[in-house]
Amino acid sequence: MDFALTDEHRRIQETVRDFGEREVKPHAAAWDRDEAFPHAAVTQLATLGLLGLGLPRDVGGGGADALACALVIEGVARYDASLGLTVASHAGLASGHIDLFASEMLRRRYLPRLARGEWLGAWCLTEADSGSDAGGLRTRAVRDADGWLLNGSKMFITQGTVGHVYVVLASTAPDLGHRGISAFVVEKGTPGLGTGRKIEKLGLRSSDTAEVVLDNVRLAPGQLIGEENRGYKQALRVLDGGRVGIAAWCHGIGRGALEESIAYVRERRRVPGPAVRAMESTLAEMAMRLEAGRVLLCRAAYLKDTGRPFRSAAAMAKLVCSEAAMWVTTRALQLQGGAGLVRDQPVERYLRDAKLGEIGEGTSEMQRRVIARALLTGALPSL
Repeated sequence: MDFALTDEHRRIQETVRDFGEREVKPHAAAWDRDEAFPHAAVTQLATLGLLGLGLPRDVGGGGADALACALVIEGVARYDASLGLTVASHAGLASGHIDLFASEMLRRRYLPRLARGEWLGAWCLTEADSGSDAGGLRTRAVRDADGWLLNGSKMFITQGTVGHVYVVLASTAPDLGHRGISAFVVEKGTPGLGTGRKIEKLGLRSSDTAEVVLDNVRLAPGQLIGEENRGYKQALRVLDGGRVGIAAWCHGIGRGALEESIAYVRERRRVPGPAVRAMESTLAEMAMRLEAGRVLLCRAAYLKDTGRPFRSAAAMAKLVCSEAAMWVTTRALQLQGGAGLVRDQPVERYLRDAKLGEIGEGTSEMQRRVIARALLTGALPSL
């Protein structure tokens, strides 16, 4: 098995790292402190072609593979998880859903501007009372002579107030549960589309997260994505790809915490002793856990790129990378002791940000269910 990156992958990796050092690292703490969405940095990412890197070339994207997209998300998250989440949700969820399932008319209408970063996408699945239970959606879409009428609200939506294109999952056949869900595209400015409260969070404070409200939102028939009542199956496929991205996002956070820890221990090694040897042991454990997640991440991306089933592989990658990120960031703060608790220190922010990895894109418990189901049905790909 060849684990080496291609020249193109390395070029992308270097581009992102250079951008992170110059445009993100000096500002990430202030963005977090002020809860300020980094509009300028998002625009710069778009200028570099990184917001549409994985979209097909025929709609203005870069046509890159899943590993290249993962490297972008990982590289940005290493400096600022909030900005990395913006990239992951825009490219992997909102744009990805339209690309995979929308009509050619919708693809041509929305994807070029999403690929250029002129518009940001928001993916609206979660509701206040139906986190992991998509079948419990209360948002309704009712068909009438003029098209569709949507009513309901969505919670914890990334890009909730700054988005331009919203992919909304709604129940079109409530009696069918999750088999009666459909997906729609709703543009910013559509009458009845609004935002409720902006969500104040433990971490990811400069990521825009808000409630999205749909109050008698009128949509033309063509705003339906794919077939009616197929939204849940669409969402599962979108989440499979999204979990590869979130695994990369978690790995980026963990890598950032490891790099900060290496720098700290190097300083402490000037005065050798038992405490330093214990720190070195912790660094080794950090590196092993992160590398194990990275191998699973690369395998999931490989399976996706080669058109093979990758649902369980993506769940494994997301689960291991997210739990590794939490372990590594916790130990990184512990290494620094009281100094690690100080605001504006990167490891304090990394720890707060990492927690979402065990919750978003399906909780750790849900990932274990996906993996177990694959084992029990014989659907787990062999190594």
